[in-house]
Amino acid sequence: MTVRVAGRSTTDATAGIAADILDHGLAEGLAAASLSIARRFSAGATMWCVAPQWEPHAHHVAVEFVHPVIVGKRALPAVALTAHDVVAQARVSVRPGDIVIAIAAADDPAVLDLMRRTVAWGALSTWIGSGDRPPPGAADHVLWIDDANPLAPATGRFVLMYHLLWELTHVCFEHPGLLSEDVADCEGDVCITCSDEGRQAEVILAADGPLGTALVRTATGEERIDTTLVGPVAPRDLLLVHAGSALARIGDAS
Repeated sequence: MTVRVAGRSTTDATAGIAADILDHGLAEGLAAASLSIARRFSAGATMWCVAPQWEPHAHHVAVEFVHPVIVGKRALPAVALTAHDVVAQARVSVRPGDIVIAIAAADDPAVLDLMRRTVAWGALSTWIGSGDRPPPGAADHVLWIDDANPLAPATGRFVLMYHLLWELTHVCFEHPGLLSEDVADCEGDVCITCSDEGRQAEVILAADGPLGTALVRTATGEERIDTTLVGPVAPRDLLLVHAGSALARIGDAS
């Protein structure tokens, strides 16, 4: 049965919304994000969903991915994080290889802080929102509606966007050859490419003295680093690390 809404069938209305979204350059973004998410799920990831100002969206995204409403599709591990301090909750939940997806405005301070920490945690980040865009590089994937209306998050366009993300992720699963990423081979005891890379790290424990080392969390796990060049550090500080030493601070502590 087709339900009529404002003179159109629901199918027609949805198609109109989809065309409006995808006409604004989101098609490629959705495809790229879906492939990245499918690859993470294929490798055993859990998805963590946050929406500090619009909590129902976080629950809705988690339900979509965990509930295989299409016969034969996989149930994917997804959890909504709804604590008052969502960064602290994510810190103890997210593991290397996981996925963090946020539905929020570009000026949401908690999500801005969360997104910049996903690099140190080794998580894939996706940010869905509308209006003014986040700064470049704020997340691995930014899926945005260019609509300044503050009520935009309450419209069907947001829901449709993450429905498409969910469905396209399952489409990727139908092509197993896409699910493995090419990884550069490292030869010898030290990989020249990897050893020359600055990495983001989050401080877990500060150094216990002027000659001590700080315990930090990176995308590959915990390690000890020298913080002489940046001075005293505190837990939750973000640092740029290279060759076992902190080279610079990244932003402020949170």
